[in-house]
Amino acid sequence: MSNAKVKRAPVVAIMGHVDHGKSTLLDFIRKTNIVDGEAGGITQHLSAYEVHHKDDEGNDRTLTFLDTPGHEAFTKMRTRGAKVADIAVLIVSAEDGVKQQTKEAYETIMEANVPFVVAINKIDKAGANIEQAKISLSEIGVYVEGFGGSIPVVPISAKQGTNIDDLLSTILLVADLEEFNGNPNLPAEGIVIETNTDPKSGISATLIIKDGSVKRGQFIVAGNAMCPTRMLEDFTGKAIQEASFSSPVRITGWSSQPPVGELFQTFENKKEAEKAATGAANLSCDLIDSLSIANFETKLIPLIIKTDVAGTFEAVEKEICKLQKEEVAYKLISRGVGDISEADINFAQADKDVIIIGFNVAIDKNAVDLNMQVNATIETFDIIYKLSEWLESEMEKRRPRKMVAEIHGSLKVLKVFSRTKDKQVIGGEVLEGIIALGDTVKVMRRENEIDSGPIKELQQNKVATKQVKEGQCGLMVETKTEISEGDILEAFTMKEK
Repeated sequence: MSNAKVKRAPVVAIMGHVDHGKSTLLDFIRKTNIVDGEAGGITQHLSAYEVHHKDDEGNDRTLTFLDTPGHEAFTKMRTRGAKVADIAVLIVSAEDGVKQQTKEAYETIMEANVPFVVAINKIDKAGANIEQAKISLSEIGVYVEGFGGSIPVVPISAKQGTNIDDLLSTILLVADLEEFNGNPNLPAEGIVIETNTDPKSGISATLIIKDGSVKRGQFIVAGNAMCPTRMLEDFTGKAIQEASFSSPVRITGWSSQPPVGELFQTFENKKEAEKAATGAANLSCDLIDSLSIANFETKLIPLIIKTDVAGTFEAVEKEICKLQKEEVAYKLISRGVGDISEADINFAQADKDVIIIGFNVAIDKNAVDLNMQVNATIETFDIIYKLSEWLESEMEKRRPRKMVAEIHGSLKVLKVFSRTKDKQVIGGEVLEGIIALGDTVKVMRRENEIDSGPIKELQQNKVATKQVKEGQCGLMVETKTEISEGDILEAFTMKEK
């Protein structure tokens, strides 16, 4: 087997704020740089596809693009994109400059230690200010060429296609400087970037090959999942016999869902593949079956989550983890890929508190019919923040209520005038807030509560009053414990929280 390495195409991730034009840029690159008729099969989510571009010397070159979502909920997917990528493009709007997700994307790029190019987008807009965008970049430590640094920068309009060719050429120049290469004669290895389940064809996974080649008739292992390479497709959905480094490839027929972000390896025969898969199974951890829970007193809301693809679950999981509280939290009892089914409804029957959430999926007809009897709580969403808002409101409805004392005033006891059975007449001075007739007060001695009771009478300047906001006053308090000079009375009301 030859050890000769050859130049390989760069794998590129477009990263930045959700509204700064990543999708528009990728759409333009797809439409203008992919052969006619190929674009129809391109998948969504963290998809990958190849484009062709002539370099400065007129040579036809290939680039592989990763379409990583920009919403903050997809941090894990975005991070995975950067790790898979050889080069990142940090996109920033010429109108808005750096936003929070721009900073997050930059930090991810730095953590992944990949070279990057800055694309200043929306230069066609009336409010565009390229120089101001560069200033905002410098404020987060991104110093571009001509502005105190060496990071390549290309002003573009993704909508109109302005300077897109320049951007692609710049990416190729960076790739040439980095000297990305690989050996096509080695068994393919790389990273799983997406998985999906089809009721007819089974489990499929999209892979990015980082080195070597894969051919039909081999076996691939990712984690403890294994797959024969009988159904090998390129990014357009076209059946192929072989694929090499930097190429996105879809393979169908896995024994189980390979973990998204997992490294994969290729083997010539089934025996070697099974040995590798068994070893991975012994070393692997269980997938998260329950989200972080505060303590044993926390009320748990059982949750079933169904998503269109495995990678999307990470986004949903992250949003739910943000919601967890000490008194109430969601507990994941089941998750899966595909539409909400009868099996999910049956699973929910065991507990009337179960919530079934679907993201980018539907509810199949049999599940709808069954749920007419079961009446489980089912909601589907296609926008991540809508899902988060609904779960937050549901959590608020279901959280346990308790009565808590709300302090609204305090008084220092200056003198005790008389005691008759449980009633005590005292004089004091308001320290803060309001002391009102009918309030219940805690009797605090050296910061310890020794008793409590209601205010039966209240006077200020020897005149009966309903409340005292400041100064000295006299009051009658009903308590069993004798109140002493120096005690603090804290007036409170009980409220449900």
